[in-house]
Parts: sequence; structure tokens; C-alpha cells
Amino acid sequence: MSTENDERMETGPGLPKEPIDRVTGPLERFLHVEAASGFVLLVCTMIALALANSGAADAFLAIWKTRVGFEFGSFAMQHSLQHWINDGLMVIFFFVIGLEVKREIAIGELRDMKRAALPIAAAIGGMLVPAGIYMLLQRDGVAPSGWGIPMATDIAFVVGCMAILGDRIPKGLRVLMLSLAIADDIGAILVIAAFYTESIDWMMLGLGGVGLALVFAMGRVGIRSFGLYAIGGVIAWFGFHESGVHATIAGVLLGLMTPVESYVSKSTFARIADRAGTLMRGDEWDAKSHRSEKVRKFTRAARETLSPLEYLEGLLHPWMGFAIMPIFALANAGVAFSAADVTSPVALAIVAGLVIGKPVGIVLISFIAVKAGLASLPKGVGWGALTGGGFLAGIGFTMALFISGLANLGEYLDEAKVGVLVASTVAGVVGMAVLIAVLPKPGSGAET
Repeated sequence: MSTENDERMETGPGLPKEPIDRVTGPLERFLHVEAASGFVLLVCTMIALALANSGAADAFLAIWKTRVGFEFGSFAMQHSLQHWINDGLMVIFFFVIGLEVKREIAIGELRDMKRAALPIAAAIGGMLVPAGIYMLLQRDGVAPSGWGIPMATDIAFVVGCMAILGDRIPKGLRVLMLSLAIADDIGAILVIAAFYTESIDWMMLGLGGVGLALVFAMGRVGIRSFGLYAIGGVIAWFGFHESGVHATIAGVLLGLMTPVESYVSKSTFARIADRAGTLMRGDEWDAKSHRSEKVRKFTRAARETLSPLEYLEGLLHPWMGFAIMPIFALANAGVAFSAADVTSPVALAIVAGLVIGKPVGIVLISFIAVKAGLASLPKGVGWGALTGGGFLAGIGFTMALFISGLANLGEYLDEAKVGVLVASTVAGVVGMAVLIAVLPKPGSGAET
């Protein structure tokens, strides 16, 4: 390595530092700030709302209705751009949810039933009570099928809100809310699969099963190429999409199938790295043929020290937070509304479910579980903090908007979306206010 490069070496990973790193370094740090993705999502939502209620509304909304597709012989697949986003791009979002669920069940808080009891109980309360409130208010209403909308929690906004408060958030509350959101996602996925599927083409569903079986078989024989797994995933997605079962379920199932164990252990990689270091420090390296092949093998070994689940989570999370969800917000949050929409029965039922039902359900069922000895509050977390977290869980946004599009609301869809946006805003503001009021300042050590 040249002296110039030696002077540019970074102290961390030991790689040369180039001028472009002055741009990419801050950007990379920004992408790893928990609150950043929530901020980007919020900005895209505001842009969509502003454009949908401006003179450019018709042009903006027409973008998402643009027909996009392809033809192959007699087969044609033509859908609106919004459909491709909701049924195609969002599969990656649900795939990551599947990864998170698998991680929590395999090595996270949901692995130990004693620790999992509280987030599961809280999630059940946070789903049943909001749905019950909605059904009560809409039992004779115009949109009874929307009961699944207020069951959802948007983990990105919840994490973003907690990140804003920094060290004031007890670790126990952070872990509890993340586990609760994962359990909540499981419930929302089950609701989508069981209640928002109209008819099923069993032949195409069988094709989706073939795709899943292909992925499983490749894993059993030790295939390591993500490209080949992607082919199996596309087959599964296509089969589910054409079957009538929502295509995003394929993404969840693929995430749950992803291995949580690494292929190369740390001790094995240490021996490989030691041999590689010995080879490169000697004269033999300069005379060695096929060096590119050896570098590829070493790179593969380094990657395989991470489990496929951990590797894919790290790879896809920035794309999900800074591309997929913002694009989804632009395509779905653009609602032209009036004051009458905010006070419509459908919107009010959703607001009541998310703003009142979520915290009441979470705190009430958690209280019952704790008093019954089935669960215990995390260290440093009191009922005040849990109440604030319960209000934050009322930020339904992404998943709530998604379910709104599946609920066959017809002309009341925009009112439902308005309800989701209003409820998420109110729940976020109230939740932050409660947490600021009840949480001790850093270093005080008081339990809330």
C-alpha cells in the first residue's frame, strides 16, 4: 500500500479513506439513526397530503393510477402503479417483518414465554379492544369491514418517537414496545390472511407453495446464492398474488423460513482469516495464481459469519425505512379531504380505536396479566411509562393504511385514511407528552 493510502487509513475497519467518504460517511450515519426513517416517512406523508389538496391534485393522484405491466403470449399482467407498490414493493416490507418475527421467536424476547408474556398480552389487548370499539361504533354503520384497521401499530414511528427522547426511555420500555409491535404485526398478518381474502384460486396457491418448497429445498441442500432464493421467492409471490391470498403473505412466510444460524462460526472464520493473513504477508501472495478466486472465497466466508437472517435484516432495513415505506406513503397517504371527512363516522371509529382503544387495551390486559402473576413489568418501567407507550402504539400509519386498502371500503376509503392520519398524529403527540411527563430525567433513576 502506498504512503498516501497509509495516511488515509481509517482507525476502525482499516480501509482507505477517500474524498467521497466525506459525503457517504454522514449519510451512512444518518441512515442508522433510528428516528431518521420516521422523519423521512413523515416528510413524504406531508408531501402527499399537500399535493393531494393542492391545484396539482389531479395530476399527482393520476400518477398512482398509471397502468404498468407486461404481456407474454396470451398472458397479460397489467395493474396500477399503486397496486404494484402495495402488492409488489411492500412484499419486501413484509419479508423484513417476517425476519423480525423469526428473530424475536428464535433468539429475542418472544423466545422465553416468561419474558414474552407481557408483550404478547399487551399486543392482544392492543388489537382486540381497538377492533371492538370500531365494531361497536360501526355495528350499523357503512363500513363494518374496517375493524382490522385500528389493530395495527407502525413500528417505524414508534421507534422514531422513542429515539427522540433518547436516554430518557428505559431499556425495558424500548424492548417491550419493540416486542409488542412484533407481536402486533403477527396479529395483523393473521387478520389479513384470514379475513381480507375474498376468494382463492387453489391452483395458483399451489404454485406459490411450489415456490416456498423450492426455497426450503435449496436451504436443505446448502445452496448459498441469494439470487437463486430470489427466484423461488418470485415464484411464491406470483402464485400468492394470482391466487387471491394477499401477495405480502408470501413475503412473511419467506422471512419466517430464513435461517437464524450462521454458516461459518467465528472460530472457523478466525482460522480462515489467520491463513489468509499469513498468505498475504508472504512472498507467495505475489506469485500466486487465481488470487481473485481466493479473495471471493474469503469475502464469502466473512459474509457467512452472519446468519442469513441477520445479513438480510441489515441489508434491507435501510431500503425499507428510506425507500419502500416513503414510496408507500406517497402512493397511499395522498388524500383530498375536508373537515367533514375528519368528523365522519368511519374516521371517528378509527380515531377512537387507535387513540383510546390502543392504550386502554394495552394497559388493561397488561395489568390483568401482571396481577395474575403471568407477567411482570420490565425493570425501570412503571404504569405511567406503559401508558405513554400504549398511546404511541396508536400510531397505526403504514399497516393501518395498508389494511384500509384491503377492507373493501369503497367510497369510504378516503375517510378511513383520514381517520388513520388523524389518529396517528393525535396518538403520537399524546404519547410523547405522557412519556415526557412521567419519565425521569437522565440520571435520576426513578421508576415511572
